[in-house]
Amino acid sequence: MASITRIDFVPIPTQDVARATAFYRDTLGLEESPHTVDKPFSEFDLGGTTLSIWDPSMAGRDFAANTNAVALHTDEVATLRSELEQKGVTFFGETIDTGVCHMAFFADPDGNPLMLHGRYVPRG
Repeated sequence: MASITRIDFVPIPTQDVARATAFYRDTLGLEESPHTVDKPFSEFDLGGTTLSIWDPSMAGRDFAANTNAVALHTDEVATLRSELEQKGVTFFGETIDTGVCHMAFFADPDGNPLMLHGRYVPRG
């Protein structure tokens, strides 16, 4: 029987690929995949999961921002939050401590919700 084995990419819609690519590359410090440079989309590979920045109008669809935050792992939520705030990123509320992880919510320039996430209690 055929099976699903992994997530190939998480689509992140944008109305301006150049602006969004600059945010993910220059503000968040992610490395753009070399095969997407000078393409009408961009991708950022993060430990086996790819963020794919694309304009839905390419597929005849209207733009709509995602509604659930993509959790971006960091071991240093507080430090990275401070660094991003210095770059002009606005966070929604205080950093949340769930008892097992820290979460800090913000959005990209298109309103797609993102979260800095750092688990400090081991699983199991």
